[in-house]
Amino acid sequence: MTTDNKSLRPSATFSQHVLDEIHRAADEGIYEIRGFGAKRPLPNFDDLVFLGASMSRYPLEGYREKCATDVVLGTRYAKKPIELKIPITIAGMSFGALGANAKESLGRAATAMGTSTTTGDGGMTEEERQASKTLIYQVLPSRYGLNPDDVRRADALEVVVGQGAKPGGGGMLLGHKITARVAEMRDLPEDIDQRSACRHPDWTGPDDLKIKIQELREITDWQIPIFIKVGATRVSYDVALAVKAGADVIVVDGMQGGTAATQDVFIEHVGIPTLPAVRMAVDALQELGMHRKVQLIISGGIRSGADAAKALALGADAVSIGSAAMVALGCNRAVFIEDYAALGTAPGYCHHCHTGRCPVGITTQDPQLEARLQPEQGARWVRNYLSTMVLEIQTLARACGKSHVLNLEPEDLVALTVEAAAMAKVPLAGTDWIPGSNE
Repeated sequence: MTTDNKSLRPSATFSQHVLDEIHRAADEGIYEIRGFGAKRPLPNFDDLVFLGASMSRYPLEGYREKCATDVVLGTRYAKKPIELKIPITIAGMSFGALGANAKESLGRAATAMGTSTTTGDGGMTEEERQASKTLIYQVLPSRYGLNPDDVRRADALEVVVGQGAKPGGGGMLLGHKITARVAEMRDLPEDIDQRSACRHPDWTGPDDLKIKIQELREITDWQIPIFIKVGATRVSYDVALAVKAGADVIVVDGMQGGTAATQDVFIEHVGIPTLPAVRMAVDALQELGMHRKVQLIISGGIRSGADAAKALALGADAVSIGSAAMVALGCNRAVFIEDYAALGTAPGYCHHCHTGRCPVGITTQDPQLEARLQPEQGARWVRNYLSTMVLEIQTLARACGKSHVLNLEPEDLVALTVEAAAMAKVPLAGTDWIPGSNE
């Protein structure tokens, strides 16, 4: 019996992945929960390229001429702004989602590089506070682990309104990751699934947020900066309202941002990519006359010095990395293959952060698994990765004739696709056309 090749033609609408998901939903009757970030292809910083110096620009010599990388965050109201040596920070990832060794590793690496790390949901661990010279303490809707004493020990506060992987949705922490220590820090029962709130319980809009920020400033005697973090959706409005509420620094997290656990439908179908988000945020700040006065941090899918340099060129003051920092720690590294297989996955495909069975010991509270990540080694990996990113940023900035990475500007960029040109508001390569522009 012969088979007609037409009968084997796959459906573009109902691909094998879609068929599998429908079958899984039919069998289980519940949405899929997973970690990591969006897996669908999205417009990103790869769609932009730099215009290096040639005849009309003068490049800087990398071995003789300096290219500074320092940045100051929180200059609007804080008496003690944060001074960083590099424009790359470590994003908030909670103890609970990550193990104590991972948190300590990130703190050590950030300190070695002269940058900051961030607590995430669930409070501050002593390991992280001791390892991190500059530690940003998150105030989230759940208020899990929120402690006024720890607030005063922080170098900055970050009020989290939302994040890129799940704007409008709360976080999840499954019961098998809630150990006795995590439960005590969060005032939760052990081994019971928990879901964080999707909004703060004591305010419903920017006016209430302004009051909350005033309270936090009074607790900290106006000493430290207050960040506001939003998931990238209605960026123009959110940035303007964050400025109105009194933010020193605004963090905008694009939909490529990762998470420890949430619904797959959130990760793949809510929010906008980081590329248009940075441009919208900068436009909003410029319209208010607050660009560079209120600092802007961009996160969500930042992977390299090139990504960071392009975000800076579009007007960000710094970038923040989360998933990439985890990968530097060993996430999806091709080791312990049998443990990946036991999860039904393989290195390069794993998104099982929510299970607590991380093969490389990062997103787990299991002592045996966690021991696979030693803080000294983890810190060395992340420090090396950050060093590489900084060198890449400097290389690109020098090629554009810049003596400071914050001197990069949109004029240094062109887009390779019509979509990226429209989103970033830079010309399509080889033309002076910006799609959507009235000029």
